[in-house]
Parts: sequence; structure tokens; C-alpha cells
Amino acid sequence: MNAPNPHPSTAGLTPYPVGLLLAGRRVVVVGGGQVAQRRLPALIAAGAVVHLVSPGTTPAVQAMADAGELTWHRRGYAEGDLADAWYVLVATDDHAVNEAVSAEAEQRRIFCSRSDDAAAASAWTPASGHDDAGTTVAVLTGDPRHSAALRTTIVEGLRDGTLSARQFRKRAAGVALVGGGPGDPDLITVRGRRLLADADVVVADRLAPRELLAELAPHVEVVDASKIPYGRFMAQEAINRTLVEHAKAGKFVVRLKGGDPYVYGRGGEELLACAEAGVPVTVVPGISSSISVPAAAGIPVTHRGMTHEFTVVSGHVGPDDPRSLVNWDALAGMSGTLVLLMAVDKIGAIAARLMAGGRSAGTPVAVVQEGTTAGQRRIDATLGTVADVVAAEQVRPPAVIVVGEVVHVLDPATRSRPTVE
Repeated sequence: MNAPNPHPSTAGLTPYPVGLLLAGRRVVVVGGGQVAQRRLPALIAAGAVVHLVSPGTTPAVQAMADAGELTWHRRGYAEGDLADAWYVLVATDDHAVNEAVSAEAEQRRIFCSRSDDAAAASAWTPASGHDDAGTTVAVLTGDPRHSAALRTTIVEGLRDGTLSARQFRKRAAGVALVGGGPGDPDLITVRGRRLLADADVVVADRLAPRELLAELAPHVEVVDASKIPYGRFMAQEAINRTLVEHAKAGKFVVRLKGGDPYVYGRGGEELLACAEAGVPVTVVPGISSSISVPAAAGIPVTHRGMTHEFTVVSGHVGPDDPRSLVNWDALAGMSGTLVLLMAVDKIGAIAARLMAGGRSAGTPVAVVQEGTTAGQRRIDATLGTVADVVAAEQVRPPAVIVVGEVVHVLDPATRSRPTVE
């Protein structure tokens, strides 16, 4: 076929970006290899009526055909295959075939993308991706690797909230209960960070990652809801009212907590308060300090052949306090790992009760203060010595206390702080 001569040169020319609406329109893909495997899902997701021309395919492409997502013509390309097509992608490893398909596309005035020679194509496929809000990002640089790198950076920034055109994206009024993780700002979830970037008001705990507040836009109001041990605190009822009042005023409110909202975070109380007021609530789980802080200090809370269970207990009231809801005798009789939160000032009474219930005084104990942060430190003891060690080392909250044989299971290989990812 004698095709009209395409543009004599594309050097120095800038492609014109456009989004193709291909729903219900015929698209022809020639070649069933790895390039097609990467490109076909997006075409199918766009609703295109895809016709694949190829003698063979990868197993993944065949699965798309078997599922009825595309029509597979099990043969080589033949002139006329592009009739009635709106868009063509040619991706074979035969240069002559690619040239023939490109020529027919040019003659029929159909835009054609080529995997082997972008300069000879009439269309370029951008490196594209989507954030969780449905935004499509497409990057064209002329260098596929550079395009892909930029695409990935932009999409990741949109997903984790570090890149946000906040002033042009308004969320509906409501409340998001966001678990901020154990302290390291990198350990908040992607969704949590994205919602934080969209907040009008942030109601923050003392244990929430402080560095994240510095990233907020200047207009965001930050409400300090800290509960300082043995000191100042904002009553829970006041926190509930704050969430409801700001949401009722049309604001999107993020309640930023340390750890997980439902692990000693009173998230359930706040959700109920909002629900009673008719305020919509989104709950974003966080990484609990009960497992992440031990991990950061080189302690797995479970280990094959050593423990089949781990128990997380609040130590904010002692074993002899009538308000305690914990069955301490049952805990003492268990052989698994015990993780104590909010127990620094009660550890003496707790250790005594566990030993009285049958736990050996020689049971290993680790106290991890300010876990996952720059101030993290680990102090080792035994159940019989932990009260004196905590006092001598002047341990202060926040600290996680781990009781059990797992404390030393990874020694000595990971006595230095491991990387938690």
C-alpha cells in the first residue's frame, strides 16, 4: 500500500495532548505480547470495543479474550483490519508489520501508536496512572522512562496527600477518624495522609505524628485535643462537641489520633457522638503501637514454635483498681506474649499480680519508649526487675511494654533498631 508521507520530521515538535473517549468505539491492537498486555487493561477500562490481531498472546492477554473483554483474531495482520477503527495500537516485534499497519492507519486517517518507533507514529501513549479520587495523570516527555518516573511521582503524591491542589478540591462536610500510626509520620496510611491534606479542621492528639501538622495549609485550623498523663487534657465530651460543631458548620474535620482509632483511641465514642448528631463519619485504620513499636525494637509479638497468641492490655488502671475490667489471673496463666499499653506507672503492680498468678519472675520484659520516633529507646528487664528498672531509667509515657519469651528471640542480630516498612 502506498501511504501518504507522514510528517517529515517530529524532532522538536510538541505533541498535542488529548483524552480519547473510546467507549463503544472500535480499537484495533496488533500484537499480543508484553506491550499489549500492559496497554489493553486501560483500553478495556475505557469501554473500547477492542479487536486484537495476533497469532499468539501472553497468558494474561488470552485470559482477557477468554473472559470476553476483547475479540481475538488469531492470525497475523492483513490489510483492511483497521476498517472502522477509531484508534490503533501496533505492538509486534516485526518491523515490516508495524510499518504496514502504520501505513494503513495513515491512509485511513486513524491515529496510530507504535511501540517500536514513536517518531514514525501519529500518536504517543502517555505514561498514565490514577489517584484514589479518580484523577487521571498522563505524562508525555518523549522518553518513556522519564515519563513513567514523573507519572509515578505525581500519582504517589496525590495518593498520599503530599501533592494536593487543596483550594480546588472541596470535600463534603463530615468527620474522618484517622489513625496516625505509632509516631513516625511515614507510618500513617496513604488514605489517612490524603484525607489530612483535605482537612479544614484537624483535631489532633498528643501522640499523633506531629510532623504531619507542619504540612497543613495555612488556613487549616488545628485543635489541640491532647491528653497529657498526670497533666492537662481535653475532656472527651469536649472533643465530641468540637467534631460535631465544626462538621455542622460545613467543615471537613480530621480527628488525627496516634495508633488506631479503635485501639484505646475512643474512636467508637466519637463515631457514636457524630452519628447521633447526623454527621457522616469515615474511619481510617492506623498501625497500632501494640505491634509496630515492638517490631521497631526488634521484637516480633508472635514467633513460630514459641507463642500462638499475643494479648494487648490497657494498663491505665492497676490490677487492684475496682475499675479494672482485665482478668489478670487469666493473663498470668497464659504462655503467650503480653503487650501492655499505658502501663508505665502501674508496671510494678502489674508485674506483681502476674507473678502471683504464676508467671515466672525471670520472664523477659522489654520497655520501648517513644517507639518509631527519633527518641526511641529500648530497656530490657525481667518481670521481677522491671519496676525497679523503669524507675531507675526514668521511663516516661508513651511506652510499650512487652512481656514474654519473644523479647529475646531475635537477639543478637537485631538489637539495633531495625527498619520498619
